[in-house]
Amino acid sequence: MSTKDDVTTAWIRRYRPSEASATRLVCFPHAGGSASFFHPLAARFSPDTDVVSLQYPGRQDRRHEPCVENIATLADLLTEEIDALSDKPTVFFGHSMGAVLAFETAYRLEQRGSRAPHAVIASGRRGPATRRDEEVHKRDDDGIISELKKLNGTDTAVFGDEELLRMAMPAIRNDYRAIEAYSCEPDRKVRSPIVVLTGDRDPKTTAEEAAAWQQHTDGRFRLREFSGGHFFLTDHQAEVNGEIEAELRAAKSAGAHVGS
Repeated sequence: MSTKDDVTTAWIRRYRPSEASATRLVCFPHAGGSASFFHPLAARFSPDTDVVSLQYPGRQDRRHEPCVENIATLADLLTEEIDALSDKPTVFFGHSMGAVLAFETAYRLEQRGSRAPHAVIASGRRGPATRRDEEVHKRDDDGIISELKKLNGTDTAVFGDEELLRMAMPAIRNDYRAIEAYSCEPDRKVRSPIVVLTGDRDPKTTAEEAAAWQQHTDGRFRLREFSGGHFFLTDHQAEVNGEIEAELRAAKSAGAHVGS
């Protein structure tokens, strides 16, 4: 695998490639989401930051590839891809299921002695060891669509396009299955700082569940609550960008990855 900073691969998407970048932001999509969700972050932080958006199998141009059926396997595959990137101070940003994958990938990088991120920003997700009995993946298509509308996480244009929805449904169902089956030991920790962003009306995450992330880091911890539901970040993009910018600035100042 190449380590050039302008490379686009099946997994690695760069919408604003920049070999002159001093830092890197790696973006992990939510359940049913795709790399293109992070177009605005690429526009905001390039060229000073190498914005890497991850594309999981089973969606968009990878829709003919089989989906990865569990979080651990997907995190293993993402770890290999990210570990092959060039060495730059890095911040992970993940929303919902992507927050769990960011955490699990950071953990794997630390365990193998590789370059871990300076910080993990976990958005819209409860702490890894918290549990809920959820079985959205067992619903019929209409039931899953109802859940998506409640969370307001899919462009309304998709709901009105039967072909688009049919193409996306296998990945959406797979991701719900994967994240609903996920479990994490209460004592699993990373050395990287964790910054948690949450919505005060998120039906998927209570304030207590968001605060539970603190037990999963030996580093700095901070939690910021926004007004809004599960996709609060679309209504608070400027503030969320400010949180990301602060962590990128700290990463650049540190000049090295945690654990390197």
